[in-house]
Amino acid sequence: MTRVLVAHASKYGSVEEVSRYIAAVLRDRGVACTVVPAREAAHVVDYDLVVLGTGLYMGRLHREARRFLKRHHADLADVPFAVFAMGPLSSEPEEKEKVRPQLEHGLERYPDVSPRVREIFGGVIDPEKMSFPFSHMPEGDYRDWDEIRAFALELPLKASVPA
Repeated sequence: MTRVLVAHASKYGSVEEVSRYIAAVLRDRGVACTVVPAREAAHVVDYDLVVLGTGLYMGRLHREARRFLKRHHADLADVPFAVFAMGPLSSEPEEKEKVRPQLEHGLERYPDVSPRVREIFGGVIDPEKMSFPFSHMPEGDYRDWDEIRAFALELPLKASVPA
């Protein structure tokens, strides 16, 4: 049975929600999934695929995602690896492509880590959870759950691991 680790670095919870959804989709396909905060991921070599989910904040990967990459970069060079980031305040492809360089820049610090799959999803603004000045932004959920489901279903194929 394929074993997948889905580690998430989430400031307000939306990345965790997406991580849990991805794991549920994979479990429905018979894949064994473990979902943990990135800071609690102790070992990655025990898995057939590692997925890291992170928010993009002010042009940077979440701090815990950066720490995850720093801690596991040597092992991730030998384990199929995928990453998704959330952040654009739109689900439009053009907006997602505008933030893709932020993800790529965050990964450049770890040249031995080369995710087989890289995806950008729309983010979430919940002003009640955010501090000033973000608490004054209009509320919005820009996640496309059909797109996220398709990403999850394609992961084993794109990452070249058995499903």
